[in-house]
Amino acid sequence: MMHARGFTQSLKFALGGPNSDFMLTRTSGIDPYSDFRHSPRRAERDAKANSSAGFTLIETIVWIAVFIAAMVAVVSTLLYFYRTNAYVLEQANAITSAQRGLEQVVRTIREGAYSSQGAFPIVSIAANDFVFYADIDSDALIERVHYYLAGTDLMRGVIEATGNPPDYTGPETASVIADYVRNTEEGITTFRYYDELGAEIVNYQNWGTVRFVKVALAVNINPEKLPEQLTLDSSASIRNLIGK
Repeated sequence: MMHARGFTQSLKFALGGPNSDFMLTRTSGIDPYSDFRHSPRRAERDAKANSSAGFTLIETIVWIAVFIAAMVAVVSTLLYFYRTNAYVLEQANAITSAQRGLEQVVRTIREGAYSSQGAFPIVSIAANDFVFYADIDSDALIERVHYYLAGTDLMRGVIEATGNPPDYTGPETASVIADYVRNTEEGITTFRYYDELGAEIVNYQNWGTVRFVKVALAVNINPEKLPEQLTLDSSASIRNLIGK
């Protein structure tokens, strides 16, 4: 049946037969499902769902924070390692470079030869300066080679033989053979010279008696820091003067 507007409306459903009646009564303006939506059990489920979603967000934030902290720790460790070991690495590189330079010096001394003019292989000798002739580029002419210290650099100057007959009046081309060499400040002699009997030559005017040369390089990029300097040394006989 239906009443006047604003009053109760009723609808009768037959469920399972004429003896099973279910009456749903809706009052105008009132939601019959409001009790279900706002029941304590539904509210509890909604609260749990919201709590679960909120906890997941917190976990994400915490995970990001932990990740950032871990990355900062790794980067800080790498920077600390670099700062504390940079000097050691640089020193090792300087020593490696000096070893290559020393090998070149000794090899060139060993190949000392009479000049393209026929002059004696040795031009002059000194504690930190050595001038002689040698073939350093395997061509038909002999070069004038000059090894010397310039500050903390071991230098090599080369003059090519030019003209006919050849001479050595051209400019000297210089290059760095080794750096961070501390021979001067440490009082270390770069070149020591010996005669055919093995006696050291202390009078540098006797350059004509040189047959054997020792070379020493003290390498240290910073004497005020550890590790201490490393002194490299090697030697060579001038082959073209052996027995002469």
